[in-house]
Amino acid sequence: MIVDSALYLDGQRLIEKTGNHSLNLLESHQGAFAWIGLAQPSIEEITEVLGSFRLHETAIEDALQAQQRAKLEENGDVITFVIRTVFYEDQKSSVTTGELICFINPRFIIIVRHGDGAPLVTVRSELESHPEFLNLGPFAVLHGVISRVIDEYSSIASELEKDVIQIENEVFSESRKSVSRKIYSLKREVIEYRHAIEPLAAPLQRLVSEGRSGLPDALRPFYRDISDELARVCEHAAGMDSLLTAALQADLAQVQVQQNSDVRRISAWVALAAFPTMVAGIYGMNFEFMPELNWKFGYPLIMGLTFSGCAFLYYKFKKARWL
Repeated sequence: MIVDSALYLDGQRLIEKTGNHSLNLLESHQGAFAWIGLAQPSIEEITEVLGSFRLHETAIEDALQAQQRAKLEENGDVITFVIRTVFYEDQKSSVTTGELICFINPRFIIIVRHGDGAPLVTVRSELESHPEFLNLGPFAVLHGVISRVIDEYSSIASELEKDVIQIENEVFSESRKSVSRKIYSLKREVIEYRHAIEPLAAPLQRLVSEGRSGLPDALRPFYRDISDELARVCEHAAGMDSLLTAALQADLAQVQVQQNSDVRRISAWVALAAFPTMVAGIYGMNFEFMPELNWKFGYPLIMGLTFSGCAFLYYKFKKARWL
């Protein structure tokens, strides 16, 4: 459906609701540009809106396809800019993605939204409250949209970082419980998050490069600023991914250390039980002639020897920290 549509002239919103007649209105308002936003549109809506601007059929195909990588394409005087959006569900600690497909021309910007992500309603109101910036045209709108999406990237990175810190504390706690499953699940979410944000760096860099058609020079510093912000967010995500990898390795190492400790402890107790078992086994044999059988101090001697041997083994194992 069409969320909102309007014409803007000198940074001010015109009274007309453009709907599907934006092109005709643009021809009657020189210097104005149209801003149309669609959310989860049907095939008929996309075909009607984009067709009214006489966009190429490949643009309609791009608008219909979801789960595209972030990219920048030029087709004549129309630039297609795809942005992946990210949504974080705190209760499930899961990341879901959507996308924004933006068609930009000096006379219009059409934004088609699929899936979840940062709401863009406030972007329009914020830009309308700064007409001097909105007067720079459709690329000022694109800047506002990308800036809002990157801000959402940063907030989601903060939420993911909380989960990473919690996992790290659990790994190095006194509990013997392994958290490798939780680490692996969180790592998958971080990887999906990285796959959504990192491909945006290349098309954004292409957009701010010198000589890029349609981008006003006054906007280049603003685009460089959000490009730097995106680089910082990507570095943050890469750091969390590396930290989770280290946490997973540490958790597995602790499991192995604990298993080795358990094996040593079991071996020590088996050795302690083996000594009296050996003595009892010898004197349990039914031989007629055996030493100390008829000696009145034989039993105390054997019991003392057994106790002393067990005590000696216990001391050695305890000293070696096997018990």
